[in-house]
Amino acid sequence: MRVLIQRVSEARVVVEGKETGRIGQGLLVLVGAGRDDTGADVRRLAEKTVNLRIFEDEAGKMNLSLLDVGGGVLVVSQFTLYADCRKGRRPSFADAAPPEEGERLYLEYVKAIEEYGVKVATGVFGAHMQVELVNDGPVTIWLDSEELARPR
Repeated sequence: MRVLIQRVSEARVVVEGKETGRIGQGLLVLVGAGRDDTGADVRRLAEKTVNLRIFEDEAGKMNLSLLDVGGGVLVVSQFTLYADCRKGRRPSFADAAPPEEGERLYLEYVKAIEEYGVKVATGVFGAHMQVELVNDGPVTIWLDSEELARPR
């Protein structure tokens, strides 16, 4: 599973002209599920997401987590995080989970974040969406469950 996390002062997603999710301060998380992802990957990434110390403390240091600042999370599905562009000019998405499995893992990730007591807003899985955000910093973090599972 791959997630791209952006610290935001606000974010929203619109589907067919209708807003489906909005947050103030918090994280916009783009989520892509891979073919071999499991519930353990989902839980590991959810725990890492809510505990990343990427919000500034009173001294201006990135020392606070989402849980510390009481921020929200806008979770948007994005299978294109599994784009393989090594050959040719058209990306391959062969490593992305099939849609049914991708949706299941996406919803599991949303639920796992909610279990930390965080307010979660979402897009619509598989829909064409417009995502608006104000990236605060800018701060953008990439997490990959395969990389997190490897010992250092």
